[in-house]
Amino acid sequence: MARSVKTETATRPHVIPGPVRVIGTAAALSALYFLVIAVAGHNPYYMQILSIAAINVIGAVSLNLINGFTGLFSIGHAGFLAIGAYTSGSLTVFLGFPFIPSIIMGGICAMAMGFVVGTPTLRLGGDYLAIATLGFGEIIRVVMNNIDKVGGPRGFTGIPPYSSFFWTYLFAVATVLIIINFVTSSHGRACKSIREDEIAARAMGINVTRYKVTVFVIGSFFAGVAGGLLVHTLQLAHPKMFGIMKSVDYLIMIVVGGYGSITGAIVAATLITGLTEALRFIQEWRMLVYGLLLIVVMLTRPQGLMGGFEVSFDRLAGLLGKPSADAGKQEGVK
Repeated sequence: MARSVKTETATRPHVIPGPVRVIGTAAALSALYFLVIAVAGHNPYYMQILSIAAINVIGAVSLNLINGFTGLFSIGHAGFLAIGAYTSGSLTVFLGFPFIPSIIMGGICAMAMGFVVGTPTLRLGGDYLAIATLGFGEIIRVVMNNIDKVGGPRGFTGIPPYSSFFWTYLFAVATVLIIINFVTSSHGRACKSIREDEIAARAMGINVTRYKVTVFVIGSFFAGVAGGLLVHTLQLAHPKMFGIMKSVDYLIMIVVGGYGSITGAIVAATLITGLTEALRFIQEWRMLVYGLLLIVVMLTRPQGLMGGFEVSFDRLAGLLGKPSADAGKQEGVK
């Protein structure tokens, strides 16, 4: 045992210090942003596609927190996007709200509705949440379709084009970092234990209902933020944009990327956004292509494209030949 402790201690210097990790993350994200600007910044069409990809990253990662990390099954994510979209658009058009406060308010309204929907349904087991969220999403779509003040079936036009790739990228990075910090905390581990075995988690003293409502509310908030960014990018909100197929799109992203993988959700959201644009000339057959893609992924990679793999500095250090903290601990045990 003494030898094991000594060996583990000897591997500590290979752990990347916190400040270096923060500076490295900021440098990598800044480099990625300026690389994208340098490559596609001259083309407004490409920049809008990239903005939508960043918005889809927010939607996919937030849904992955609910479905992938906690084991719930929500299929009404589009309803929360719609609440954030119409709230944010109405605040800027009718009340002259600044861009950022309107986006935050859209997220807060979606979060509040998530609490109202989730609190009674998440106490139940089985597929009740899926049915409730499906019904909720359709209710929101029908309500927006019948409010003439925000355009009704004609759509809500005239929304200012405040959003840009800078803002969508910034919000996507903030969303990913917040959710990474949550899932790697003790709260995140509690959520994963609920996903693996709810009865055992309850027996260990974990307040299962509270954690379910918490992740549902967090996911709803970020979905509302994504909706606000979307309408300020497209300058339009239409009820058809937030139908059941929008929720299915996000489900496909997290299944293709890998349940419970943030890296997978980011990769799949980006790839599927690009694929959607590439298939725009056969819009009616888009879902057929998605279905074939799902079948191929399930047959060849049932765990998703990334499985449980997450990009991290420790893994990158391992690839460069430096043992990570986890690897050091494993060596110490031996």
